[in-house]
This record gives sequence, C-alpha cells and structure tokens, in this order.
Amino acid sequence: MRIGGKLLLTIVATACSGEDATAPPELDARVISATATASALNALAASVNVAAVGADSARVLFLGADGSLDSTPRYALDRTAITVPVLGLRPETAYRGVVEISGAAGLDEAAAGQVTFLSNPRYTPRVQTTRATAIFVGPGVEVGREIAVLRAKDPYLAYTRALRLFHPEPSFESFIHPAAVIDSSARIGEGVWIGANAVIGRDAEIGARVRIHPNATVYEDVVIGTGSVIHSGVSIREGSRLGERVVVHNNSVIGSDGFGYAKDEERRWLKIPQTGAVVIEDDVEIGAGTTIDRASVGETRIRRGAKIDNLVQIGHSCTVGEDSLVCAQVGLAGSSHIGRRVILAGQVGVAGHLIVGDDAVLTAKSATSHNVEPGKTISGIPAFDNREWLRSTAAFRRLGEMQRTLRALETRLAALEKFLAENEETS
Repeated sequence: MRIGGKLLLTIVATACSGEDATAPPELDARVISATATASALNALAASVNVAAVGADSARVLFLGADGSLDSTPRYALDRTAITVPVLGLRPETAYRGVVEISGAAGLDEAAAGQVTFLSNPRYTPRVQTTRATAIFVGPGVEVGREIAVLRAKDPYLAYTRALRLFHPEPSFESFIHPAAVIDSSARIGEGVWIGANAVIGRDAEIGARVRIHPNATVYEDVVIGTGSVIHSGVSIREGSRLGERVVVHNNSVIGSDGFGYAKDEERRWLKIPQTGAVVIEDDVEIGAGTTIDRASVGETRIRRGAKIDNLVQIGHSCTVGEDSLVCAQVGLAGSSHIGRRVILAGQVGVAGHLIVGDDAVLTAKSATSHNVEPGKTISGIPAFDNREWLRSTAAFRRLGEMQRTLRALETRLAALEKFLAENEETS
C-alpha cells in the first residue's frame, strides 16, 4: 500500500522468511503484511500502536478473523524483499515480489491496484467484472477468477479498516485564530486548533488536541475532552460535558432547553426551567443539524460509542445506550431510554418515558408507544413484531383482491341459499 508516495504495507499476502520458506496451507484471513524500509515500518507500527520494528526484521501484521489487527510476529521479514504467495492462486503460481495496493473502493468503482469487498451474496456476479486487484470475502466464498483473495469473518469490517489505513485522520498543528473570542477564565489544553470567530465562554475547559472550527460557540462551564472535533456552526450550551474523541458535525446544538411547559390557572403555558445538563461520553459522533436537549433536572446522556445521524431530535432527560445507532430524522420524546446496541432506523419515533431494550431494532418510519423488549425487531405505526408486520403488509396489498373474492363468495352463497329455499318449497 502506498500512502503519500511511500510504500508502507501490502494488504494482499502472507509473508514468509527465507528462500525456501513456505506459507501455511490454510491462509484464510491473515492477510496484512508490512514491507518497506525500517523507517516506514516504524511509522506503520506507531500508527497501529504496536512496538516499533528493528532495522533488519519486521512484525507482520495480520487481519484477525474478527477483522482486528493482530501484531503477533508470525514470520520474520527481510526489509527489502519477500516471497509472497498470493491468496486465491494455487501455491505453484506464487511469485516473488509485492502486490501494491493504492486504495480501496466498492466492486463497481475499484480500479487496478485497489482492494474491494464482497459481503452481500447478491453482488457476487460483480466479482467477475471488478477491476480491483484484491478482494475481501467471507470464509468459504469462491470467487471463480484470479484475484488476490483476503478472507475475513466480516469482509465489510475488514474493508473498512483497510479504508481507514488509506485515509487516516488529518494531522494539524496547534493554532488559535486571532479572530477567535476566548474568555480569559477558559482553560485551553495543549495542541488545540481554534478557528476564526469561534467563541469560548467563561470557565469553559477545552482538552488537549481539540479542534474547534470557525463560527462554533462554546458556552460557559462547558467541558470538551481530549481529541474531540467541533465543526463550524455548532453551539454547545452551558454546562454540557463532552468526553474524549467526540465529533459534532455542522450546526448541531448540544444542550438546548428541553421542551417543558405547565399550564397556569388561566390555561397559559408557563415555561419549566431547564436546569439539567447534557453529557456526551467518549467516542460519540453526532451528525449535522441534530439537537440534544438538556434535562429540566438531572441529565440527558449519550453513552460511549453511540452514533447519531443528521437531523435527529433527542428530548430532555433521554438516555442513548452504548454503541447504539440512531439514524436520520429519528425523534425521541422526553425521558425515553434507549438500550445498548439498539438500531433506530430513519424517521423512527419513540414516545416519552419508554424503554427500548438492548439490541432491539426499529425499522424505518416505525413509531412505538410502548416499551420494546430486548432483541426485538419491530415495524409499523403503531410498531409491532417485524414478522407479523411483514405478513400484515403483504395482506394489505391484497385487500382489493380479497374484497373481490369476498363479494364473489357472497354472490355464490346468496344464489345457493335461494336455490335451497326454492327446493324446500317444492318438496
């Protein structure tokens, strides 16, 4: 793989040391090897958090069955040349050299020198026409053509990790634009980047290596953890707490007032003070144009690793569980609690004070007014079991036909009843 013109690693082979070394007979999934100069290998080792390699040998990085990087040394590498048995070809066709991978793309878009993937069987015919040099496939999948085959338990995950190697997070130098407005009481960590017209309020705390893009507003008493990224137009309201490596995309609002009112004696709406906070835990990503309301008391909390799409509304006092996925235009009413690893597909609605259990799935445009059990998949309005919903929608499409059939049966039944009545009169 070449990044910035420098050969860093090769994603198509298992490396062997020595002229007569042979690869293991079963080569499924252990497919990322590093070969380059010692300095390039050291840079690679640092990028994946493994020990730096020596001058004359290297660790071989393998892709594990679960798609994770495994730094366990399997073979010693000569740092200038290796024998590469290419996966997917018979051993006798192995050759000496390196297959260079310059990028990653889908089956239809990939060009020579790129790696692609096959995870959905419906796209299998496209393997025959892809121009990619290498392909991630699952165990036991036959590709039926000469192409470097990289076997992984989850090809899409393996492909994603390869793509991330080609497109690492951009580096940046510490910088504070002279047009940024930073309160003198704010605590600014080392290595931060703050753009033009960004505003940092009183007693705010900005962690190390945080990036705050132009025209973002950080209110008083906000805490933003190490390595987070705040994009242009974002507003983070007073008292909000963001963990480490949080990403908030353009024009989102964190900590806006919850929607709470009480009727007074004259039946007019009286605003309930919103005195709580929003807490965003580590490794959360929040899409553009999303709003997360503060609680009236207590907190609204987005737990570690949750991913929230664009244009999502999360009401006051809600909880979104770890590693949950909340897709575009979802609406969570106040005090709804979403479990771990839940998937809320596009335009899902969840009524207030409900609990959606761990690993539940609500399909697109579904709405629920009742609690959802852990692991359930539900659909529709009102939402119910997905399999029952599929049967119901299939029946719905046939209502016209069913009505015609019913009318025909009614006509035949009436004729039969008339015939029987006439026979009884004549008998």
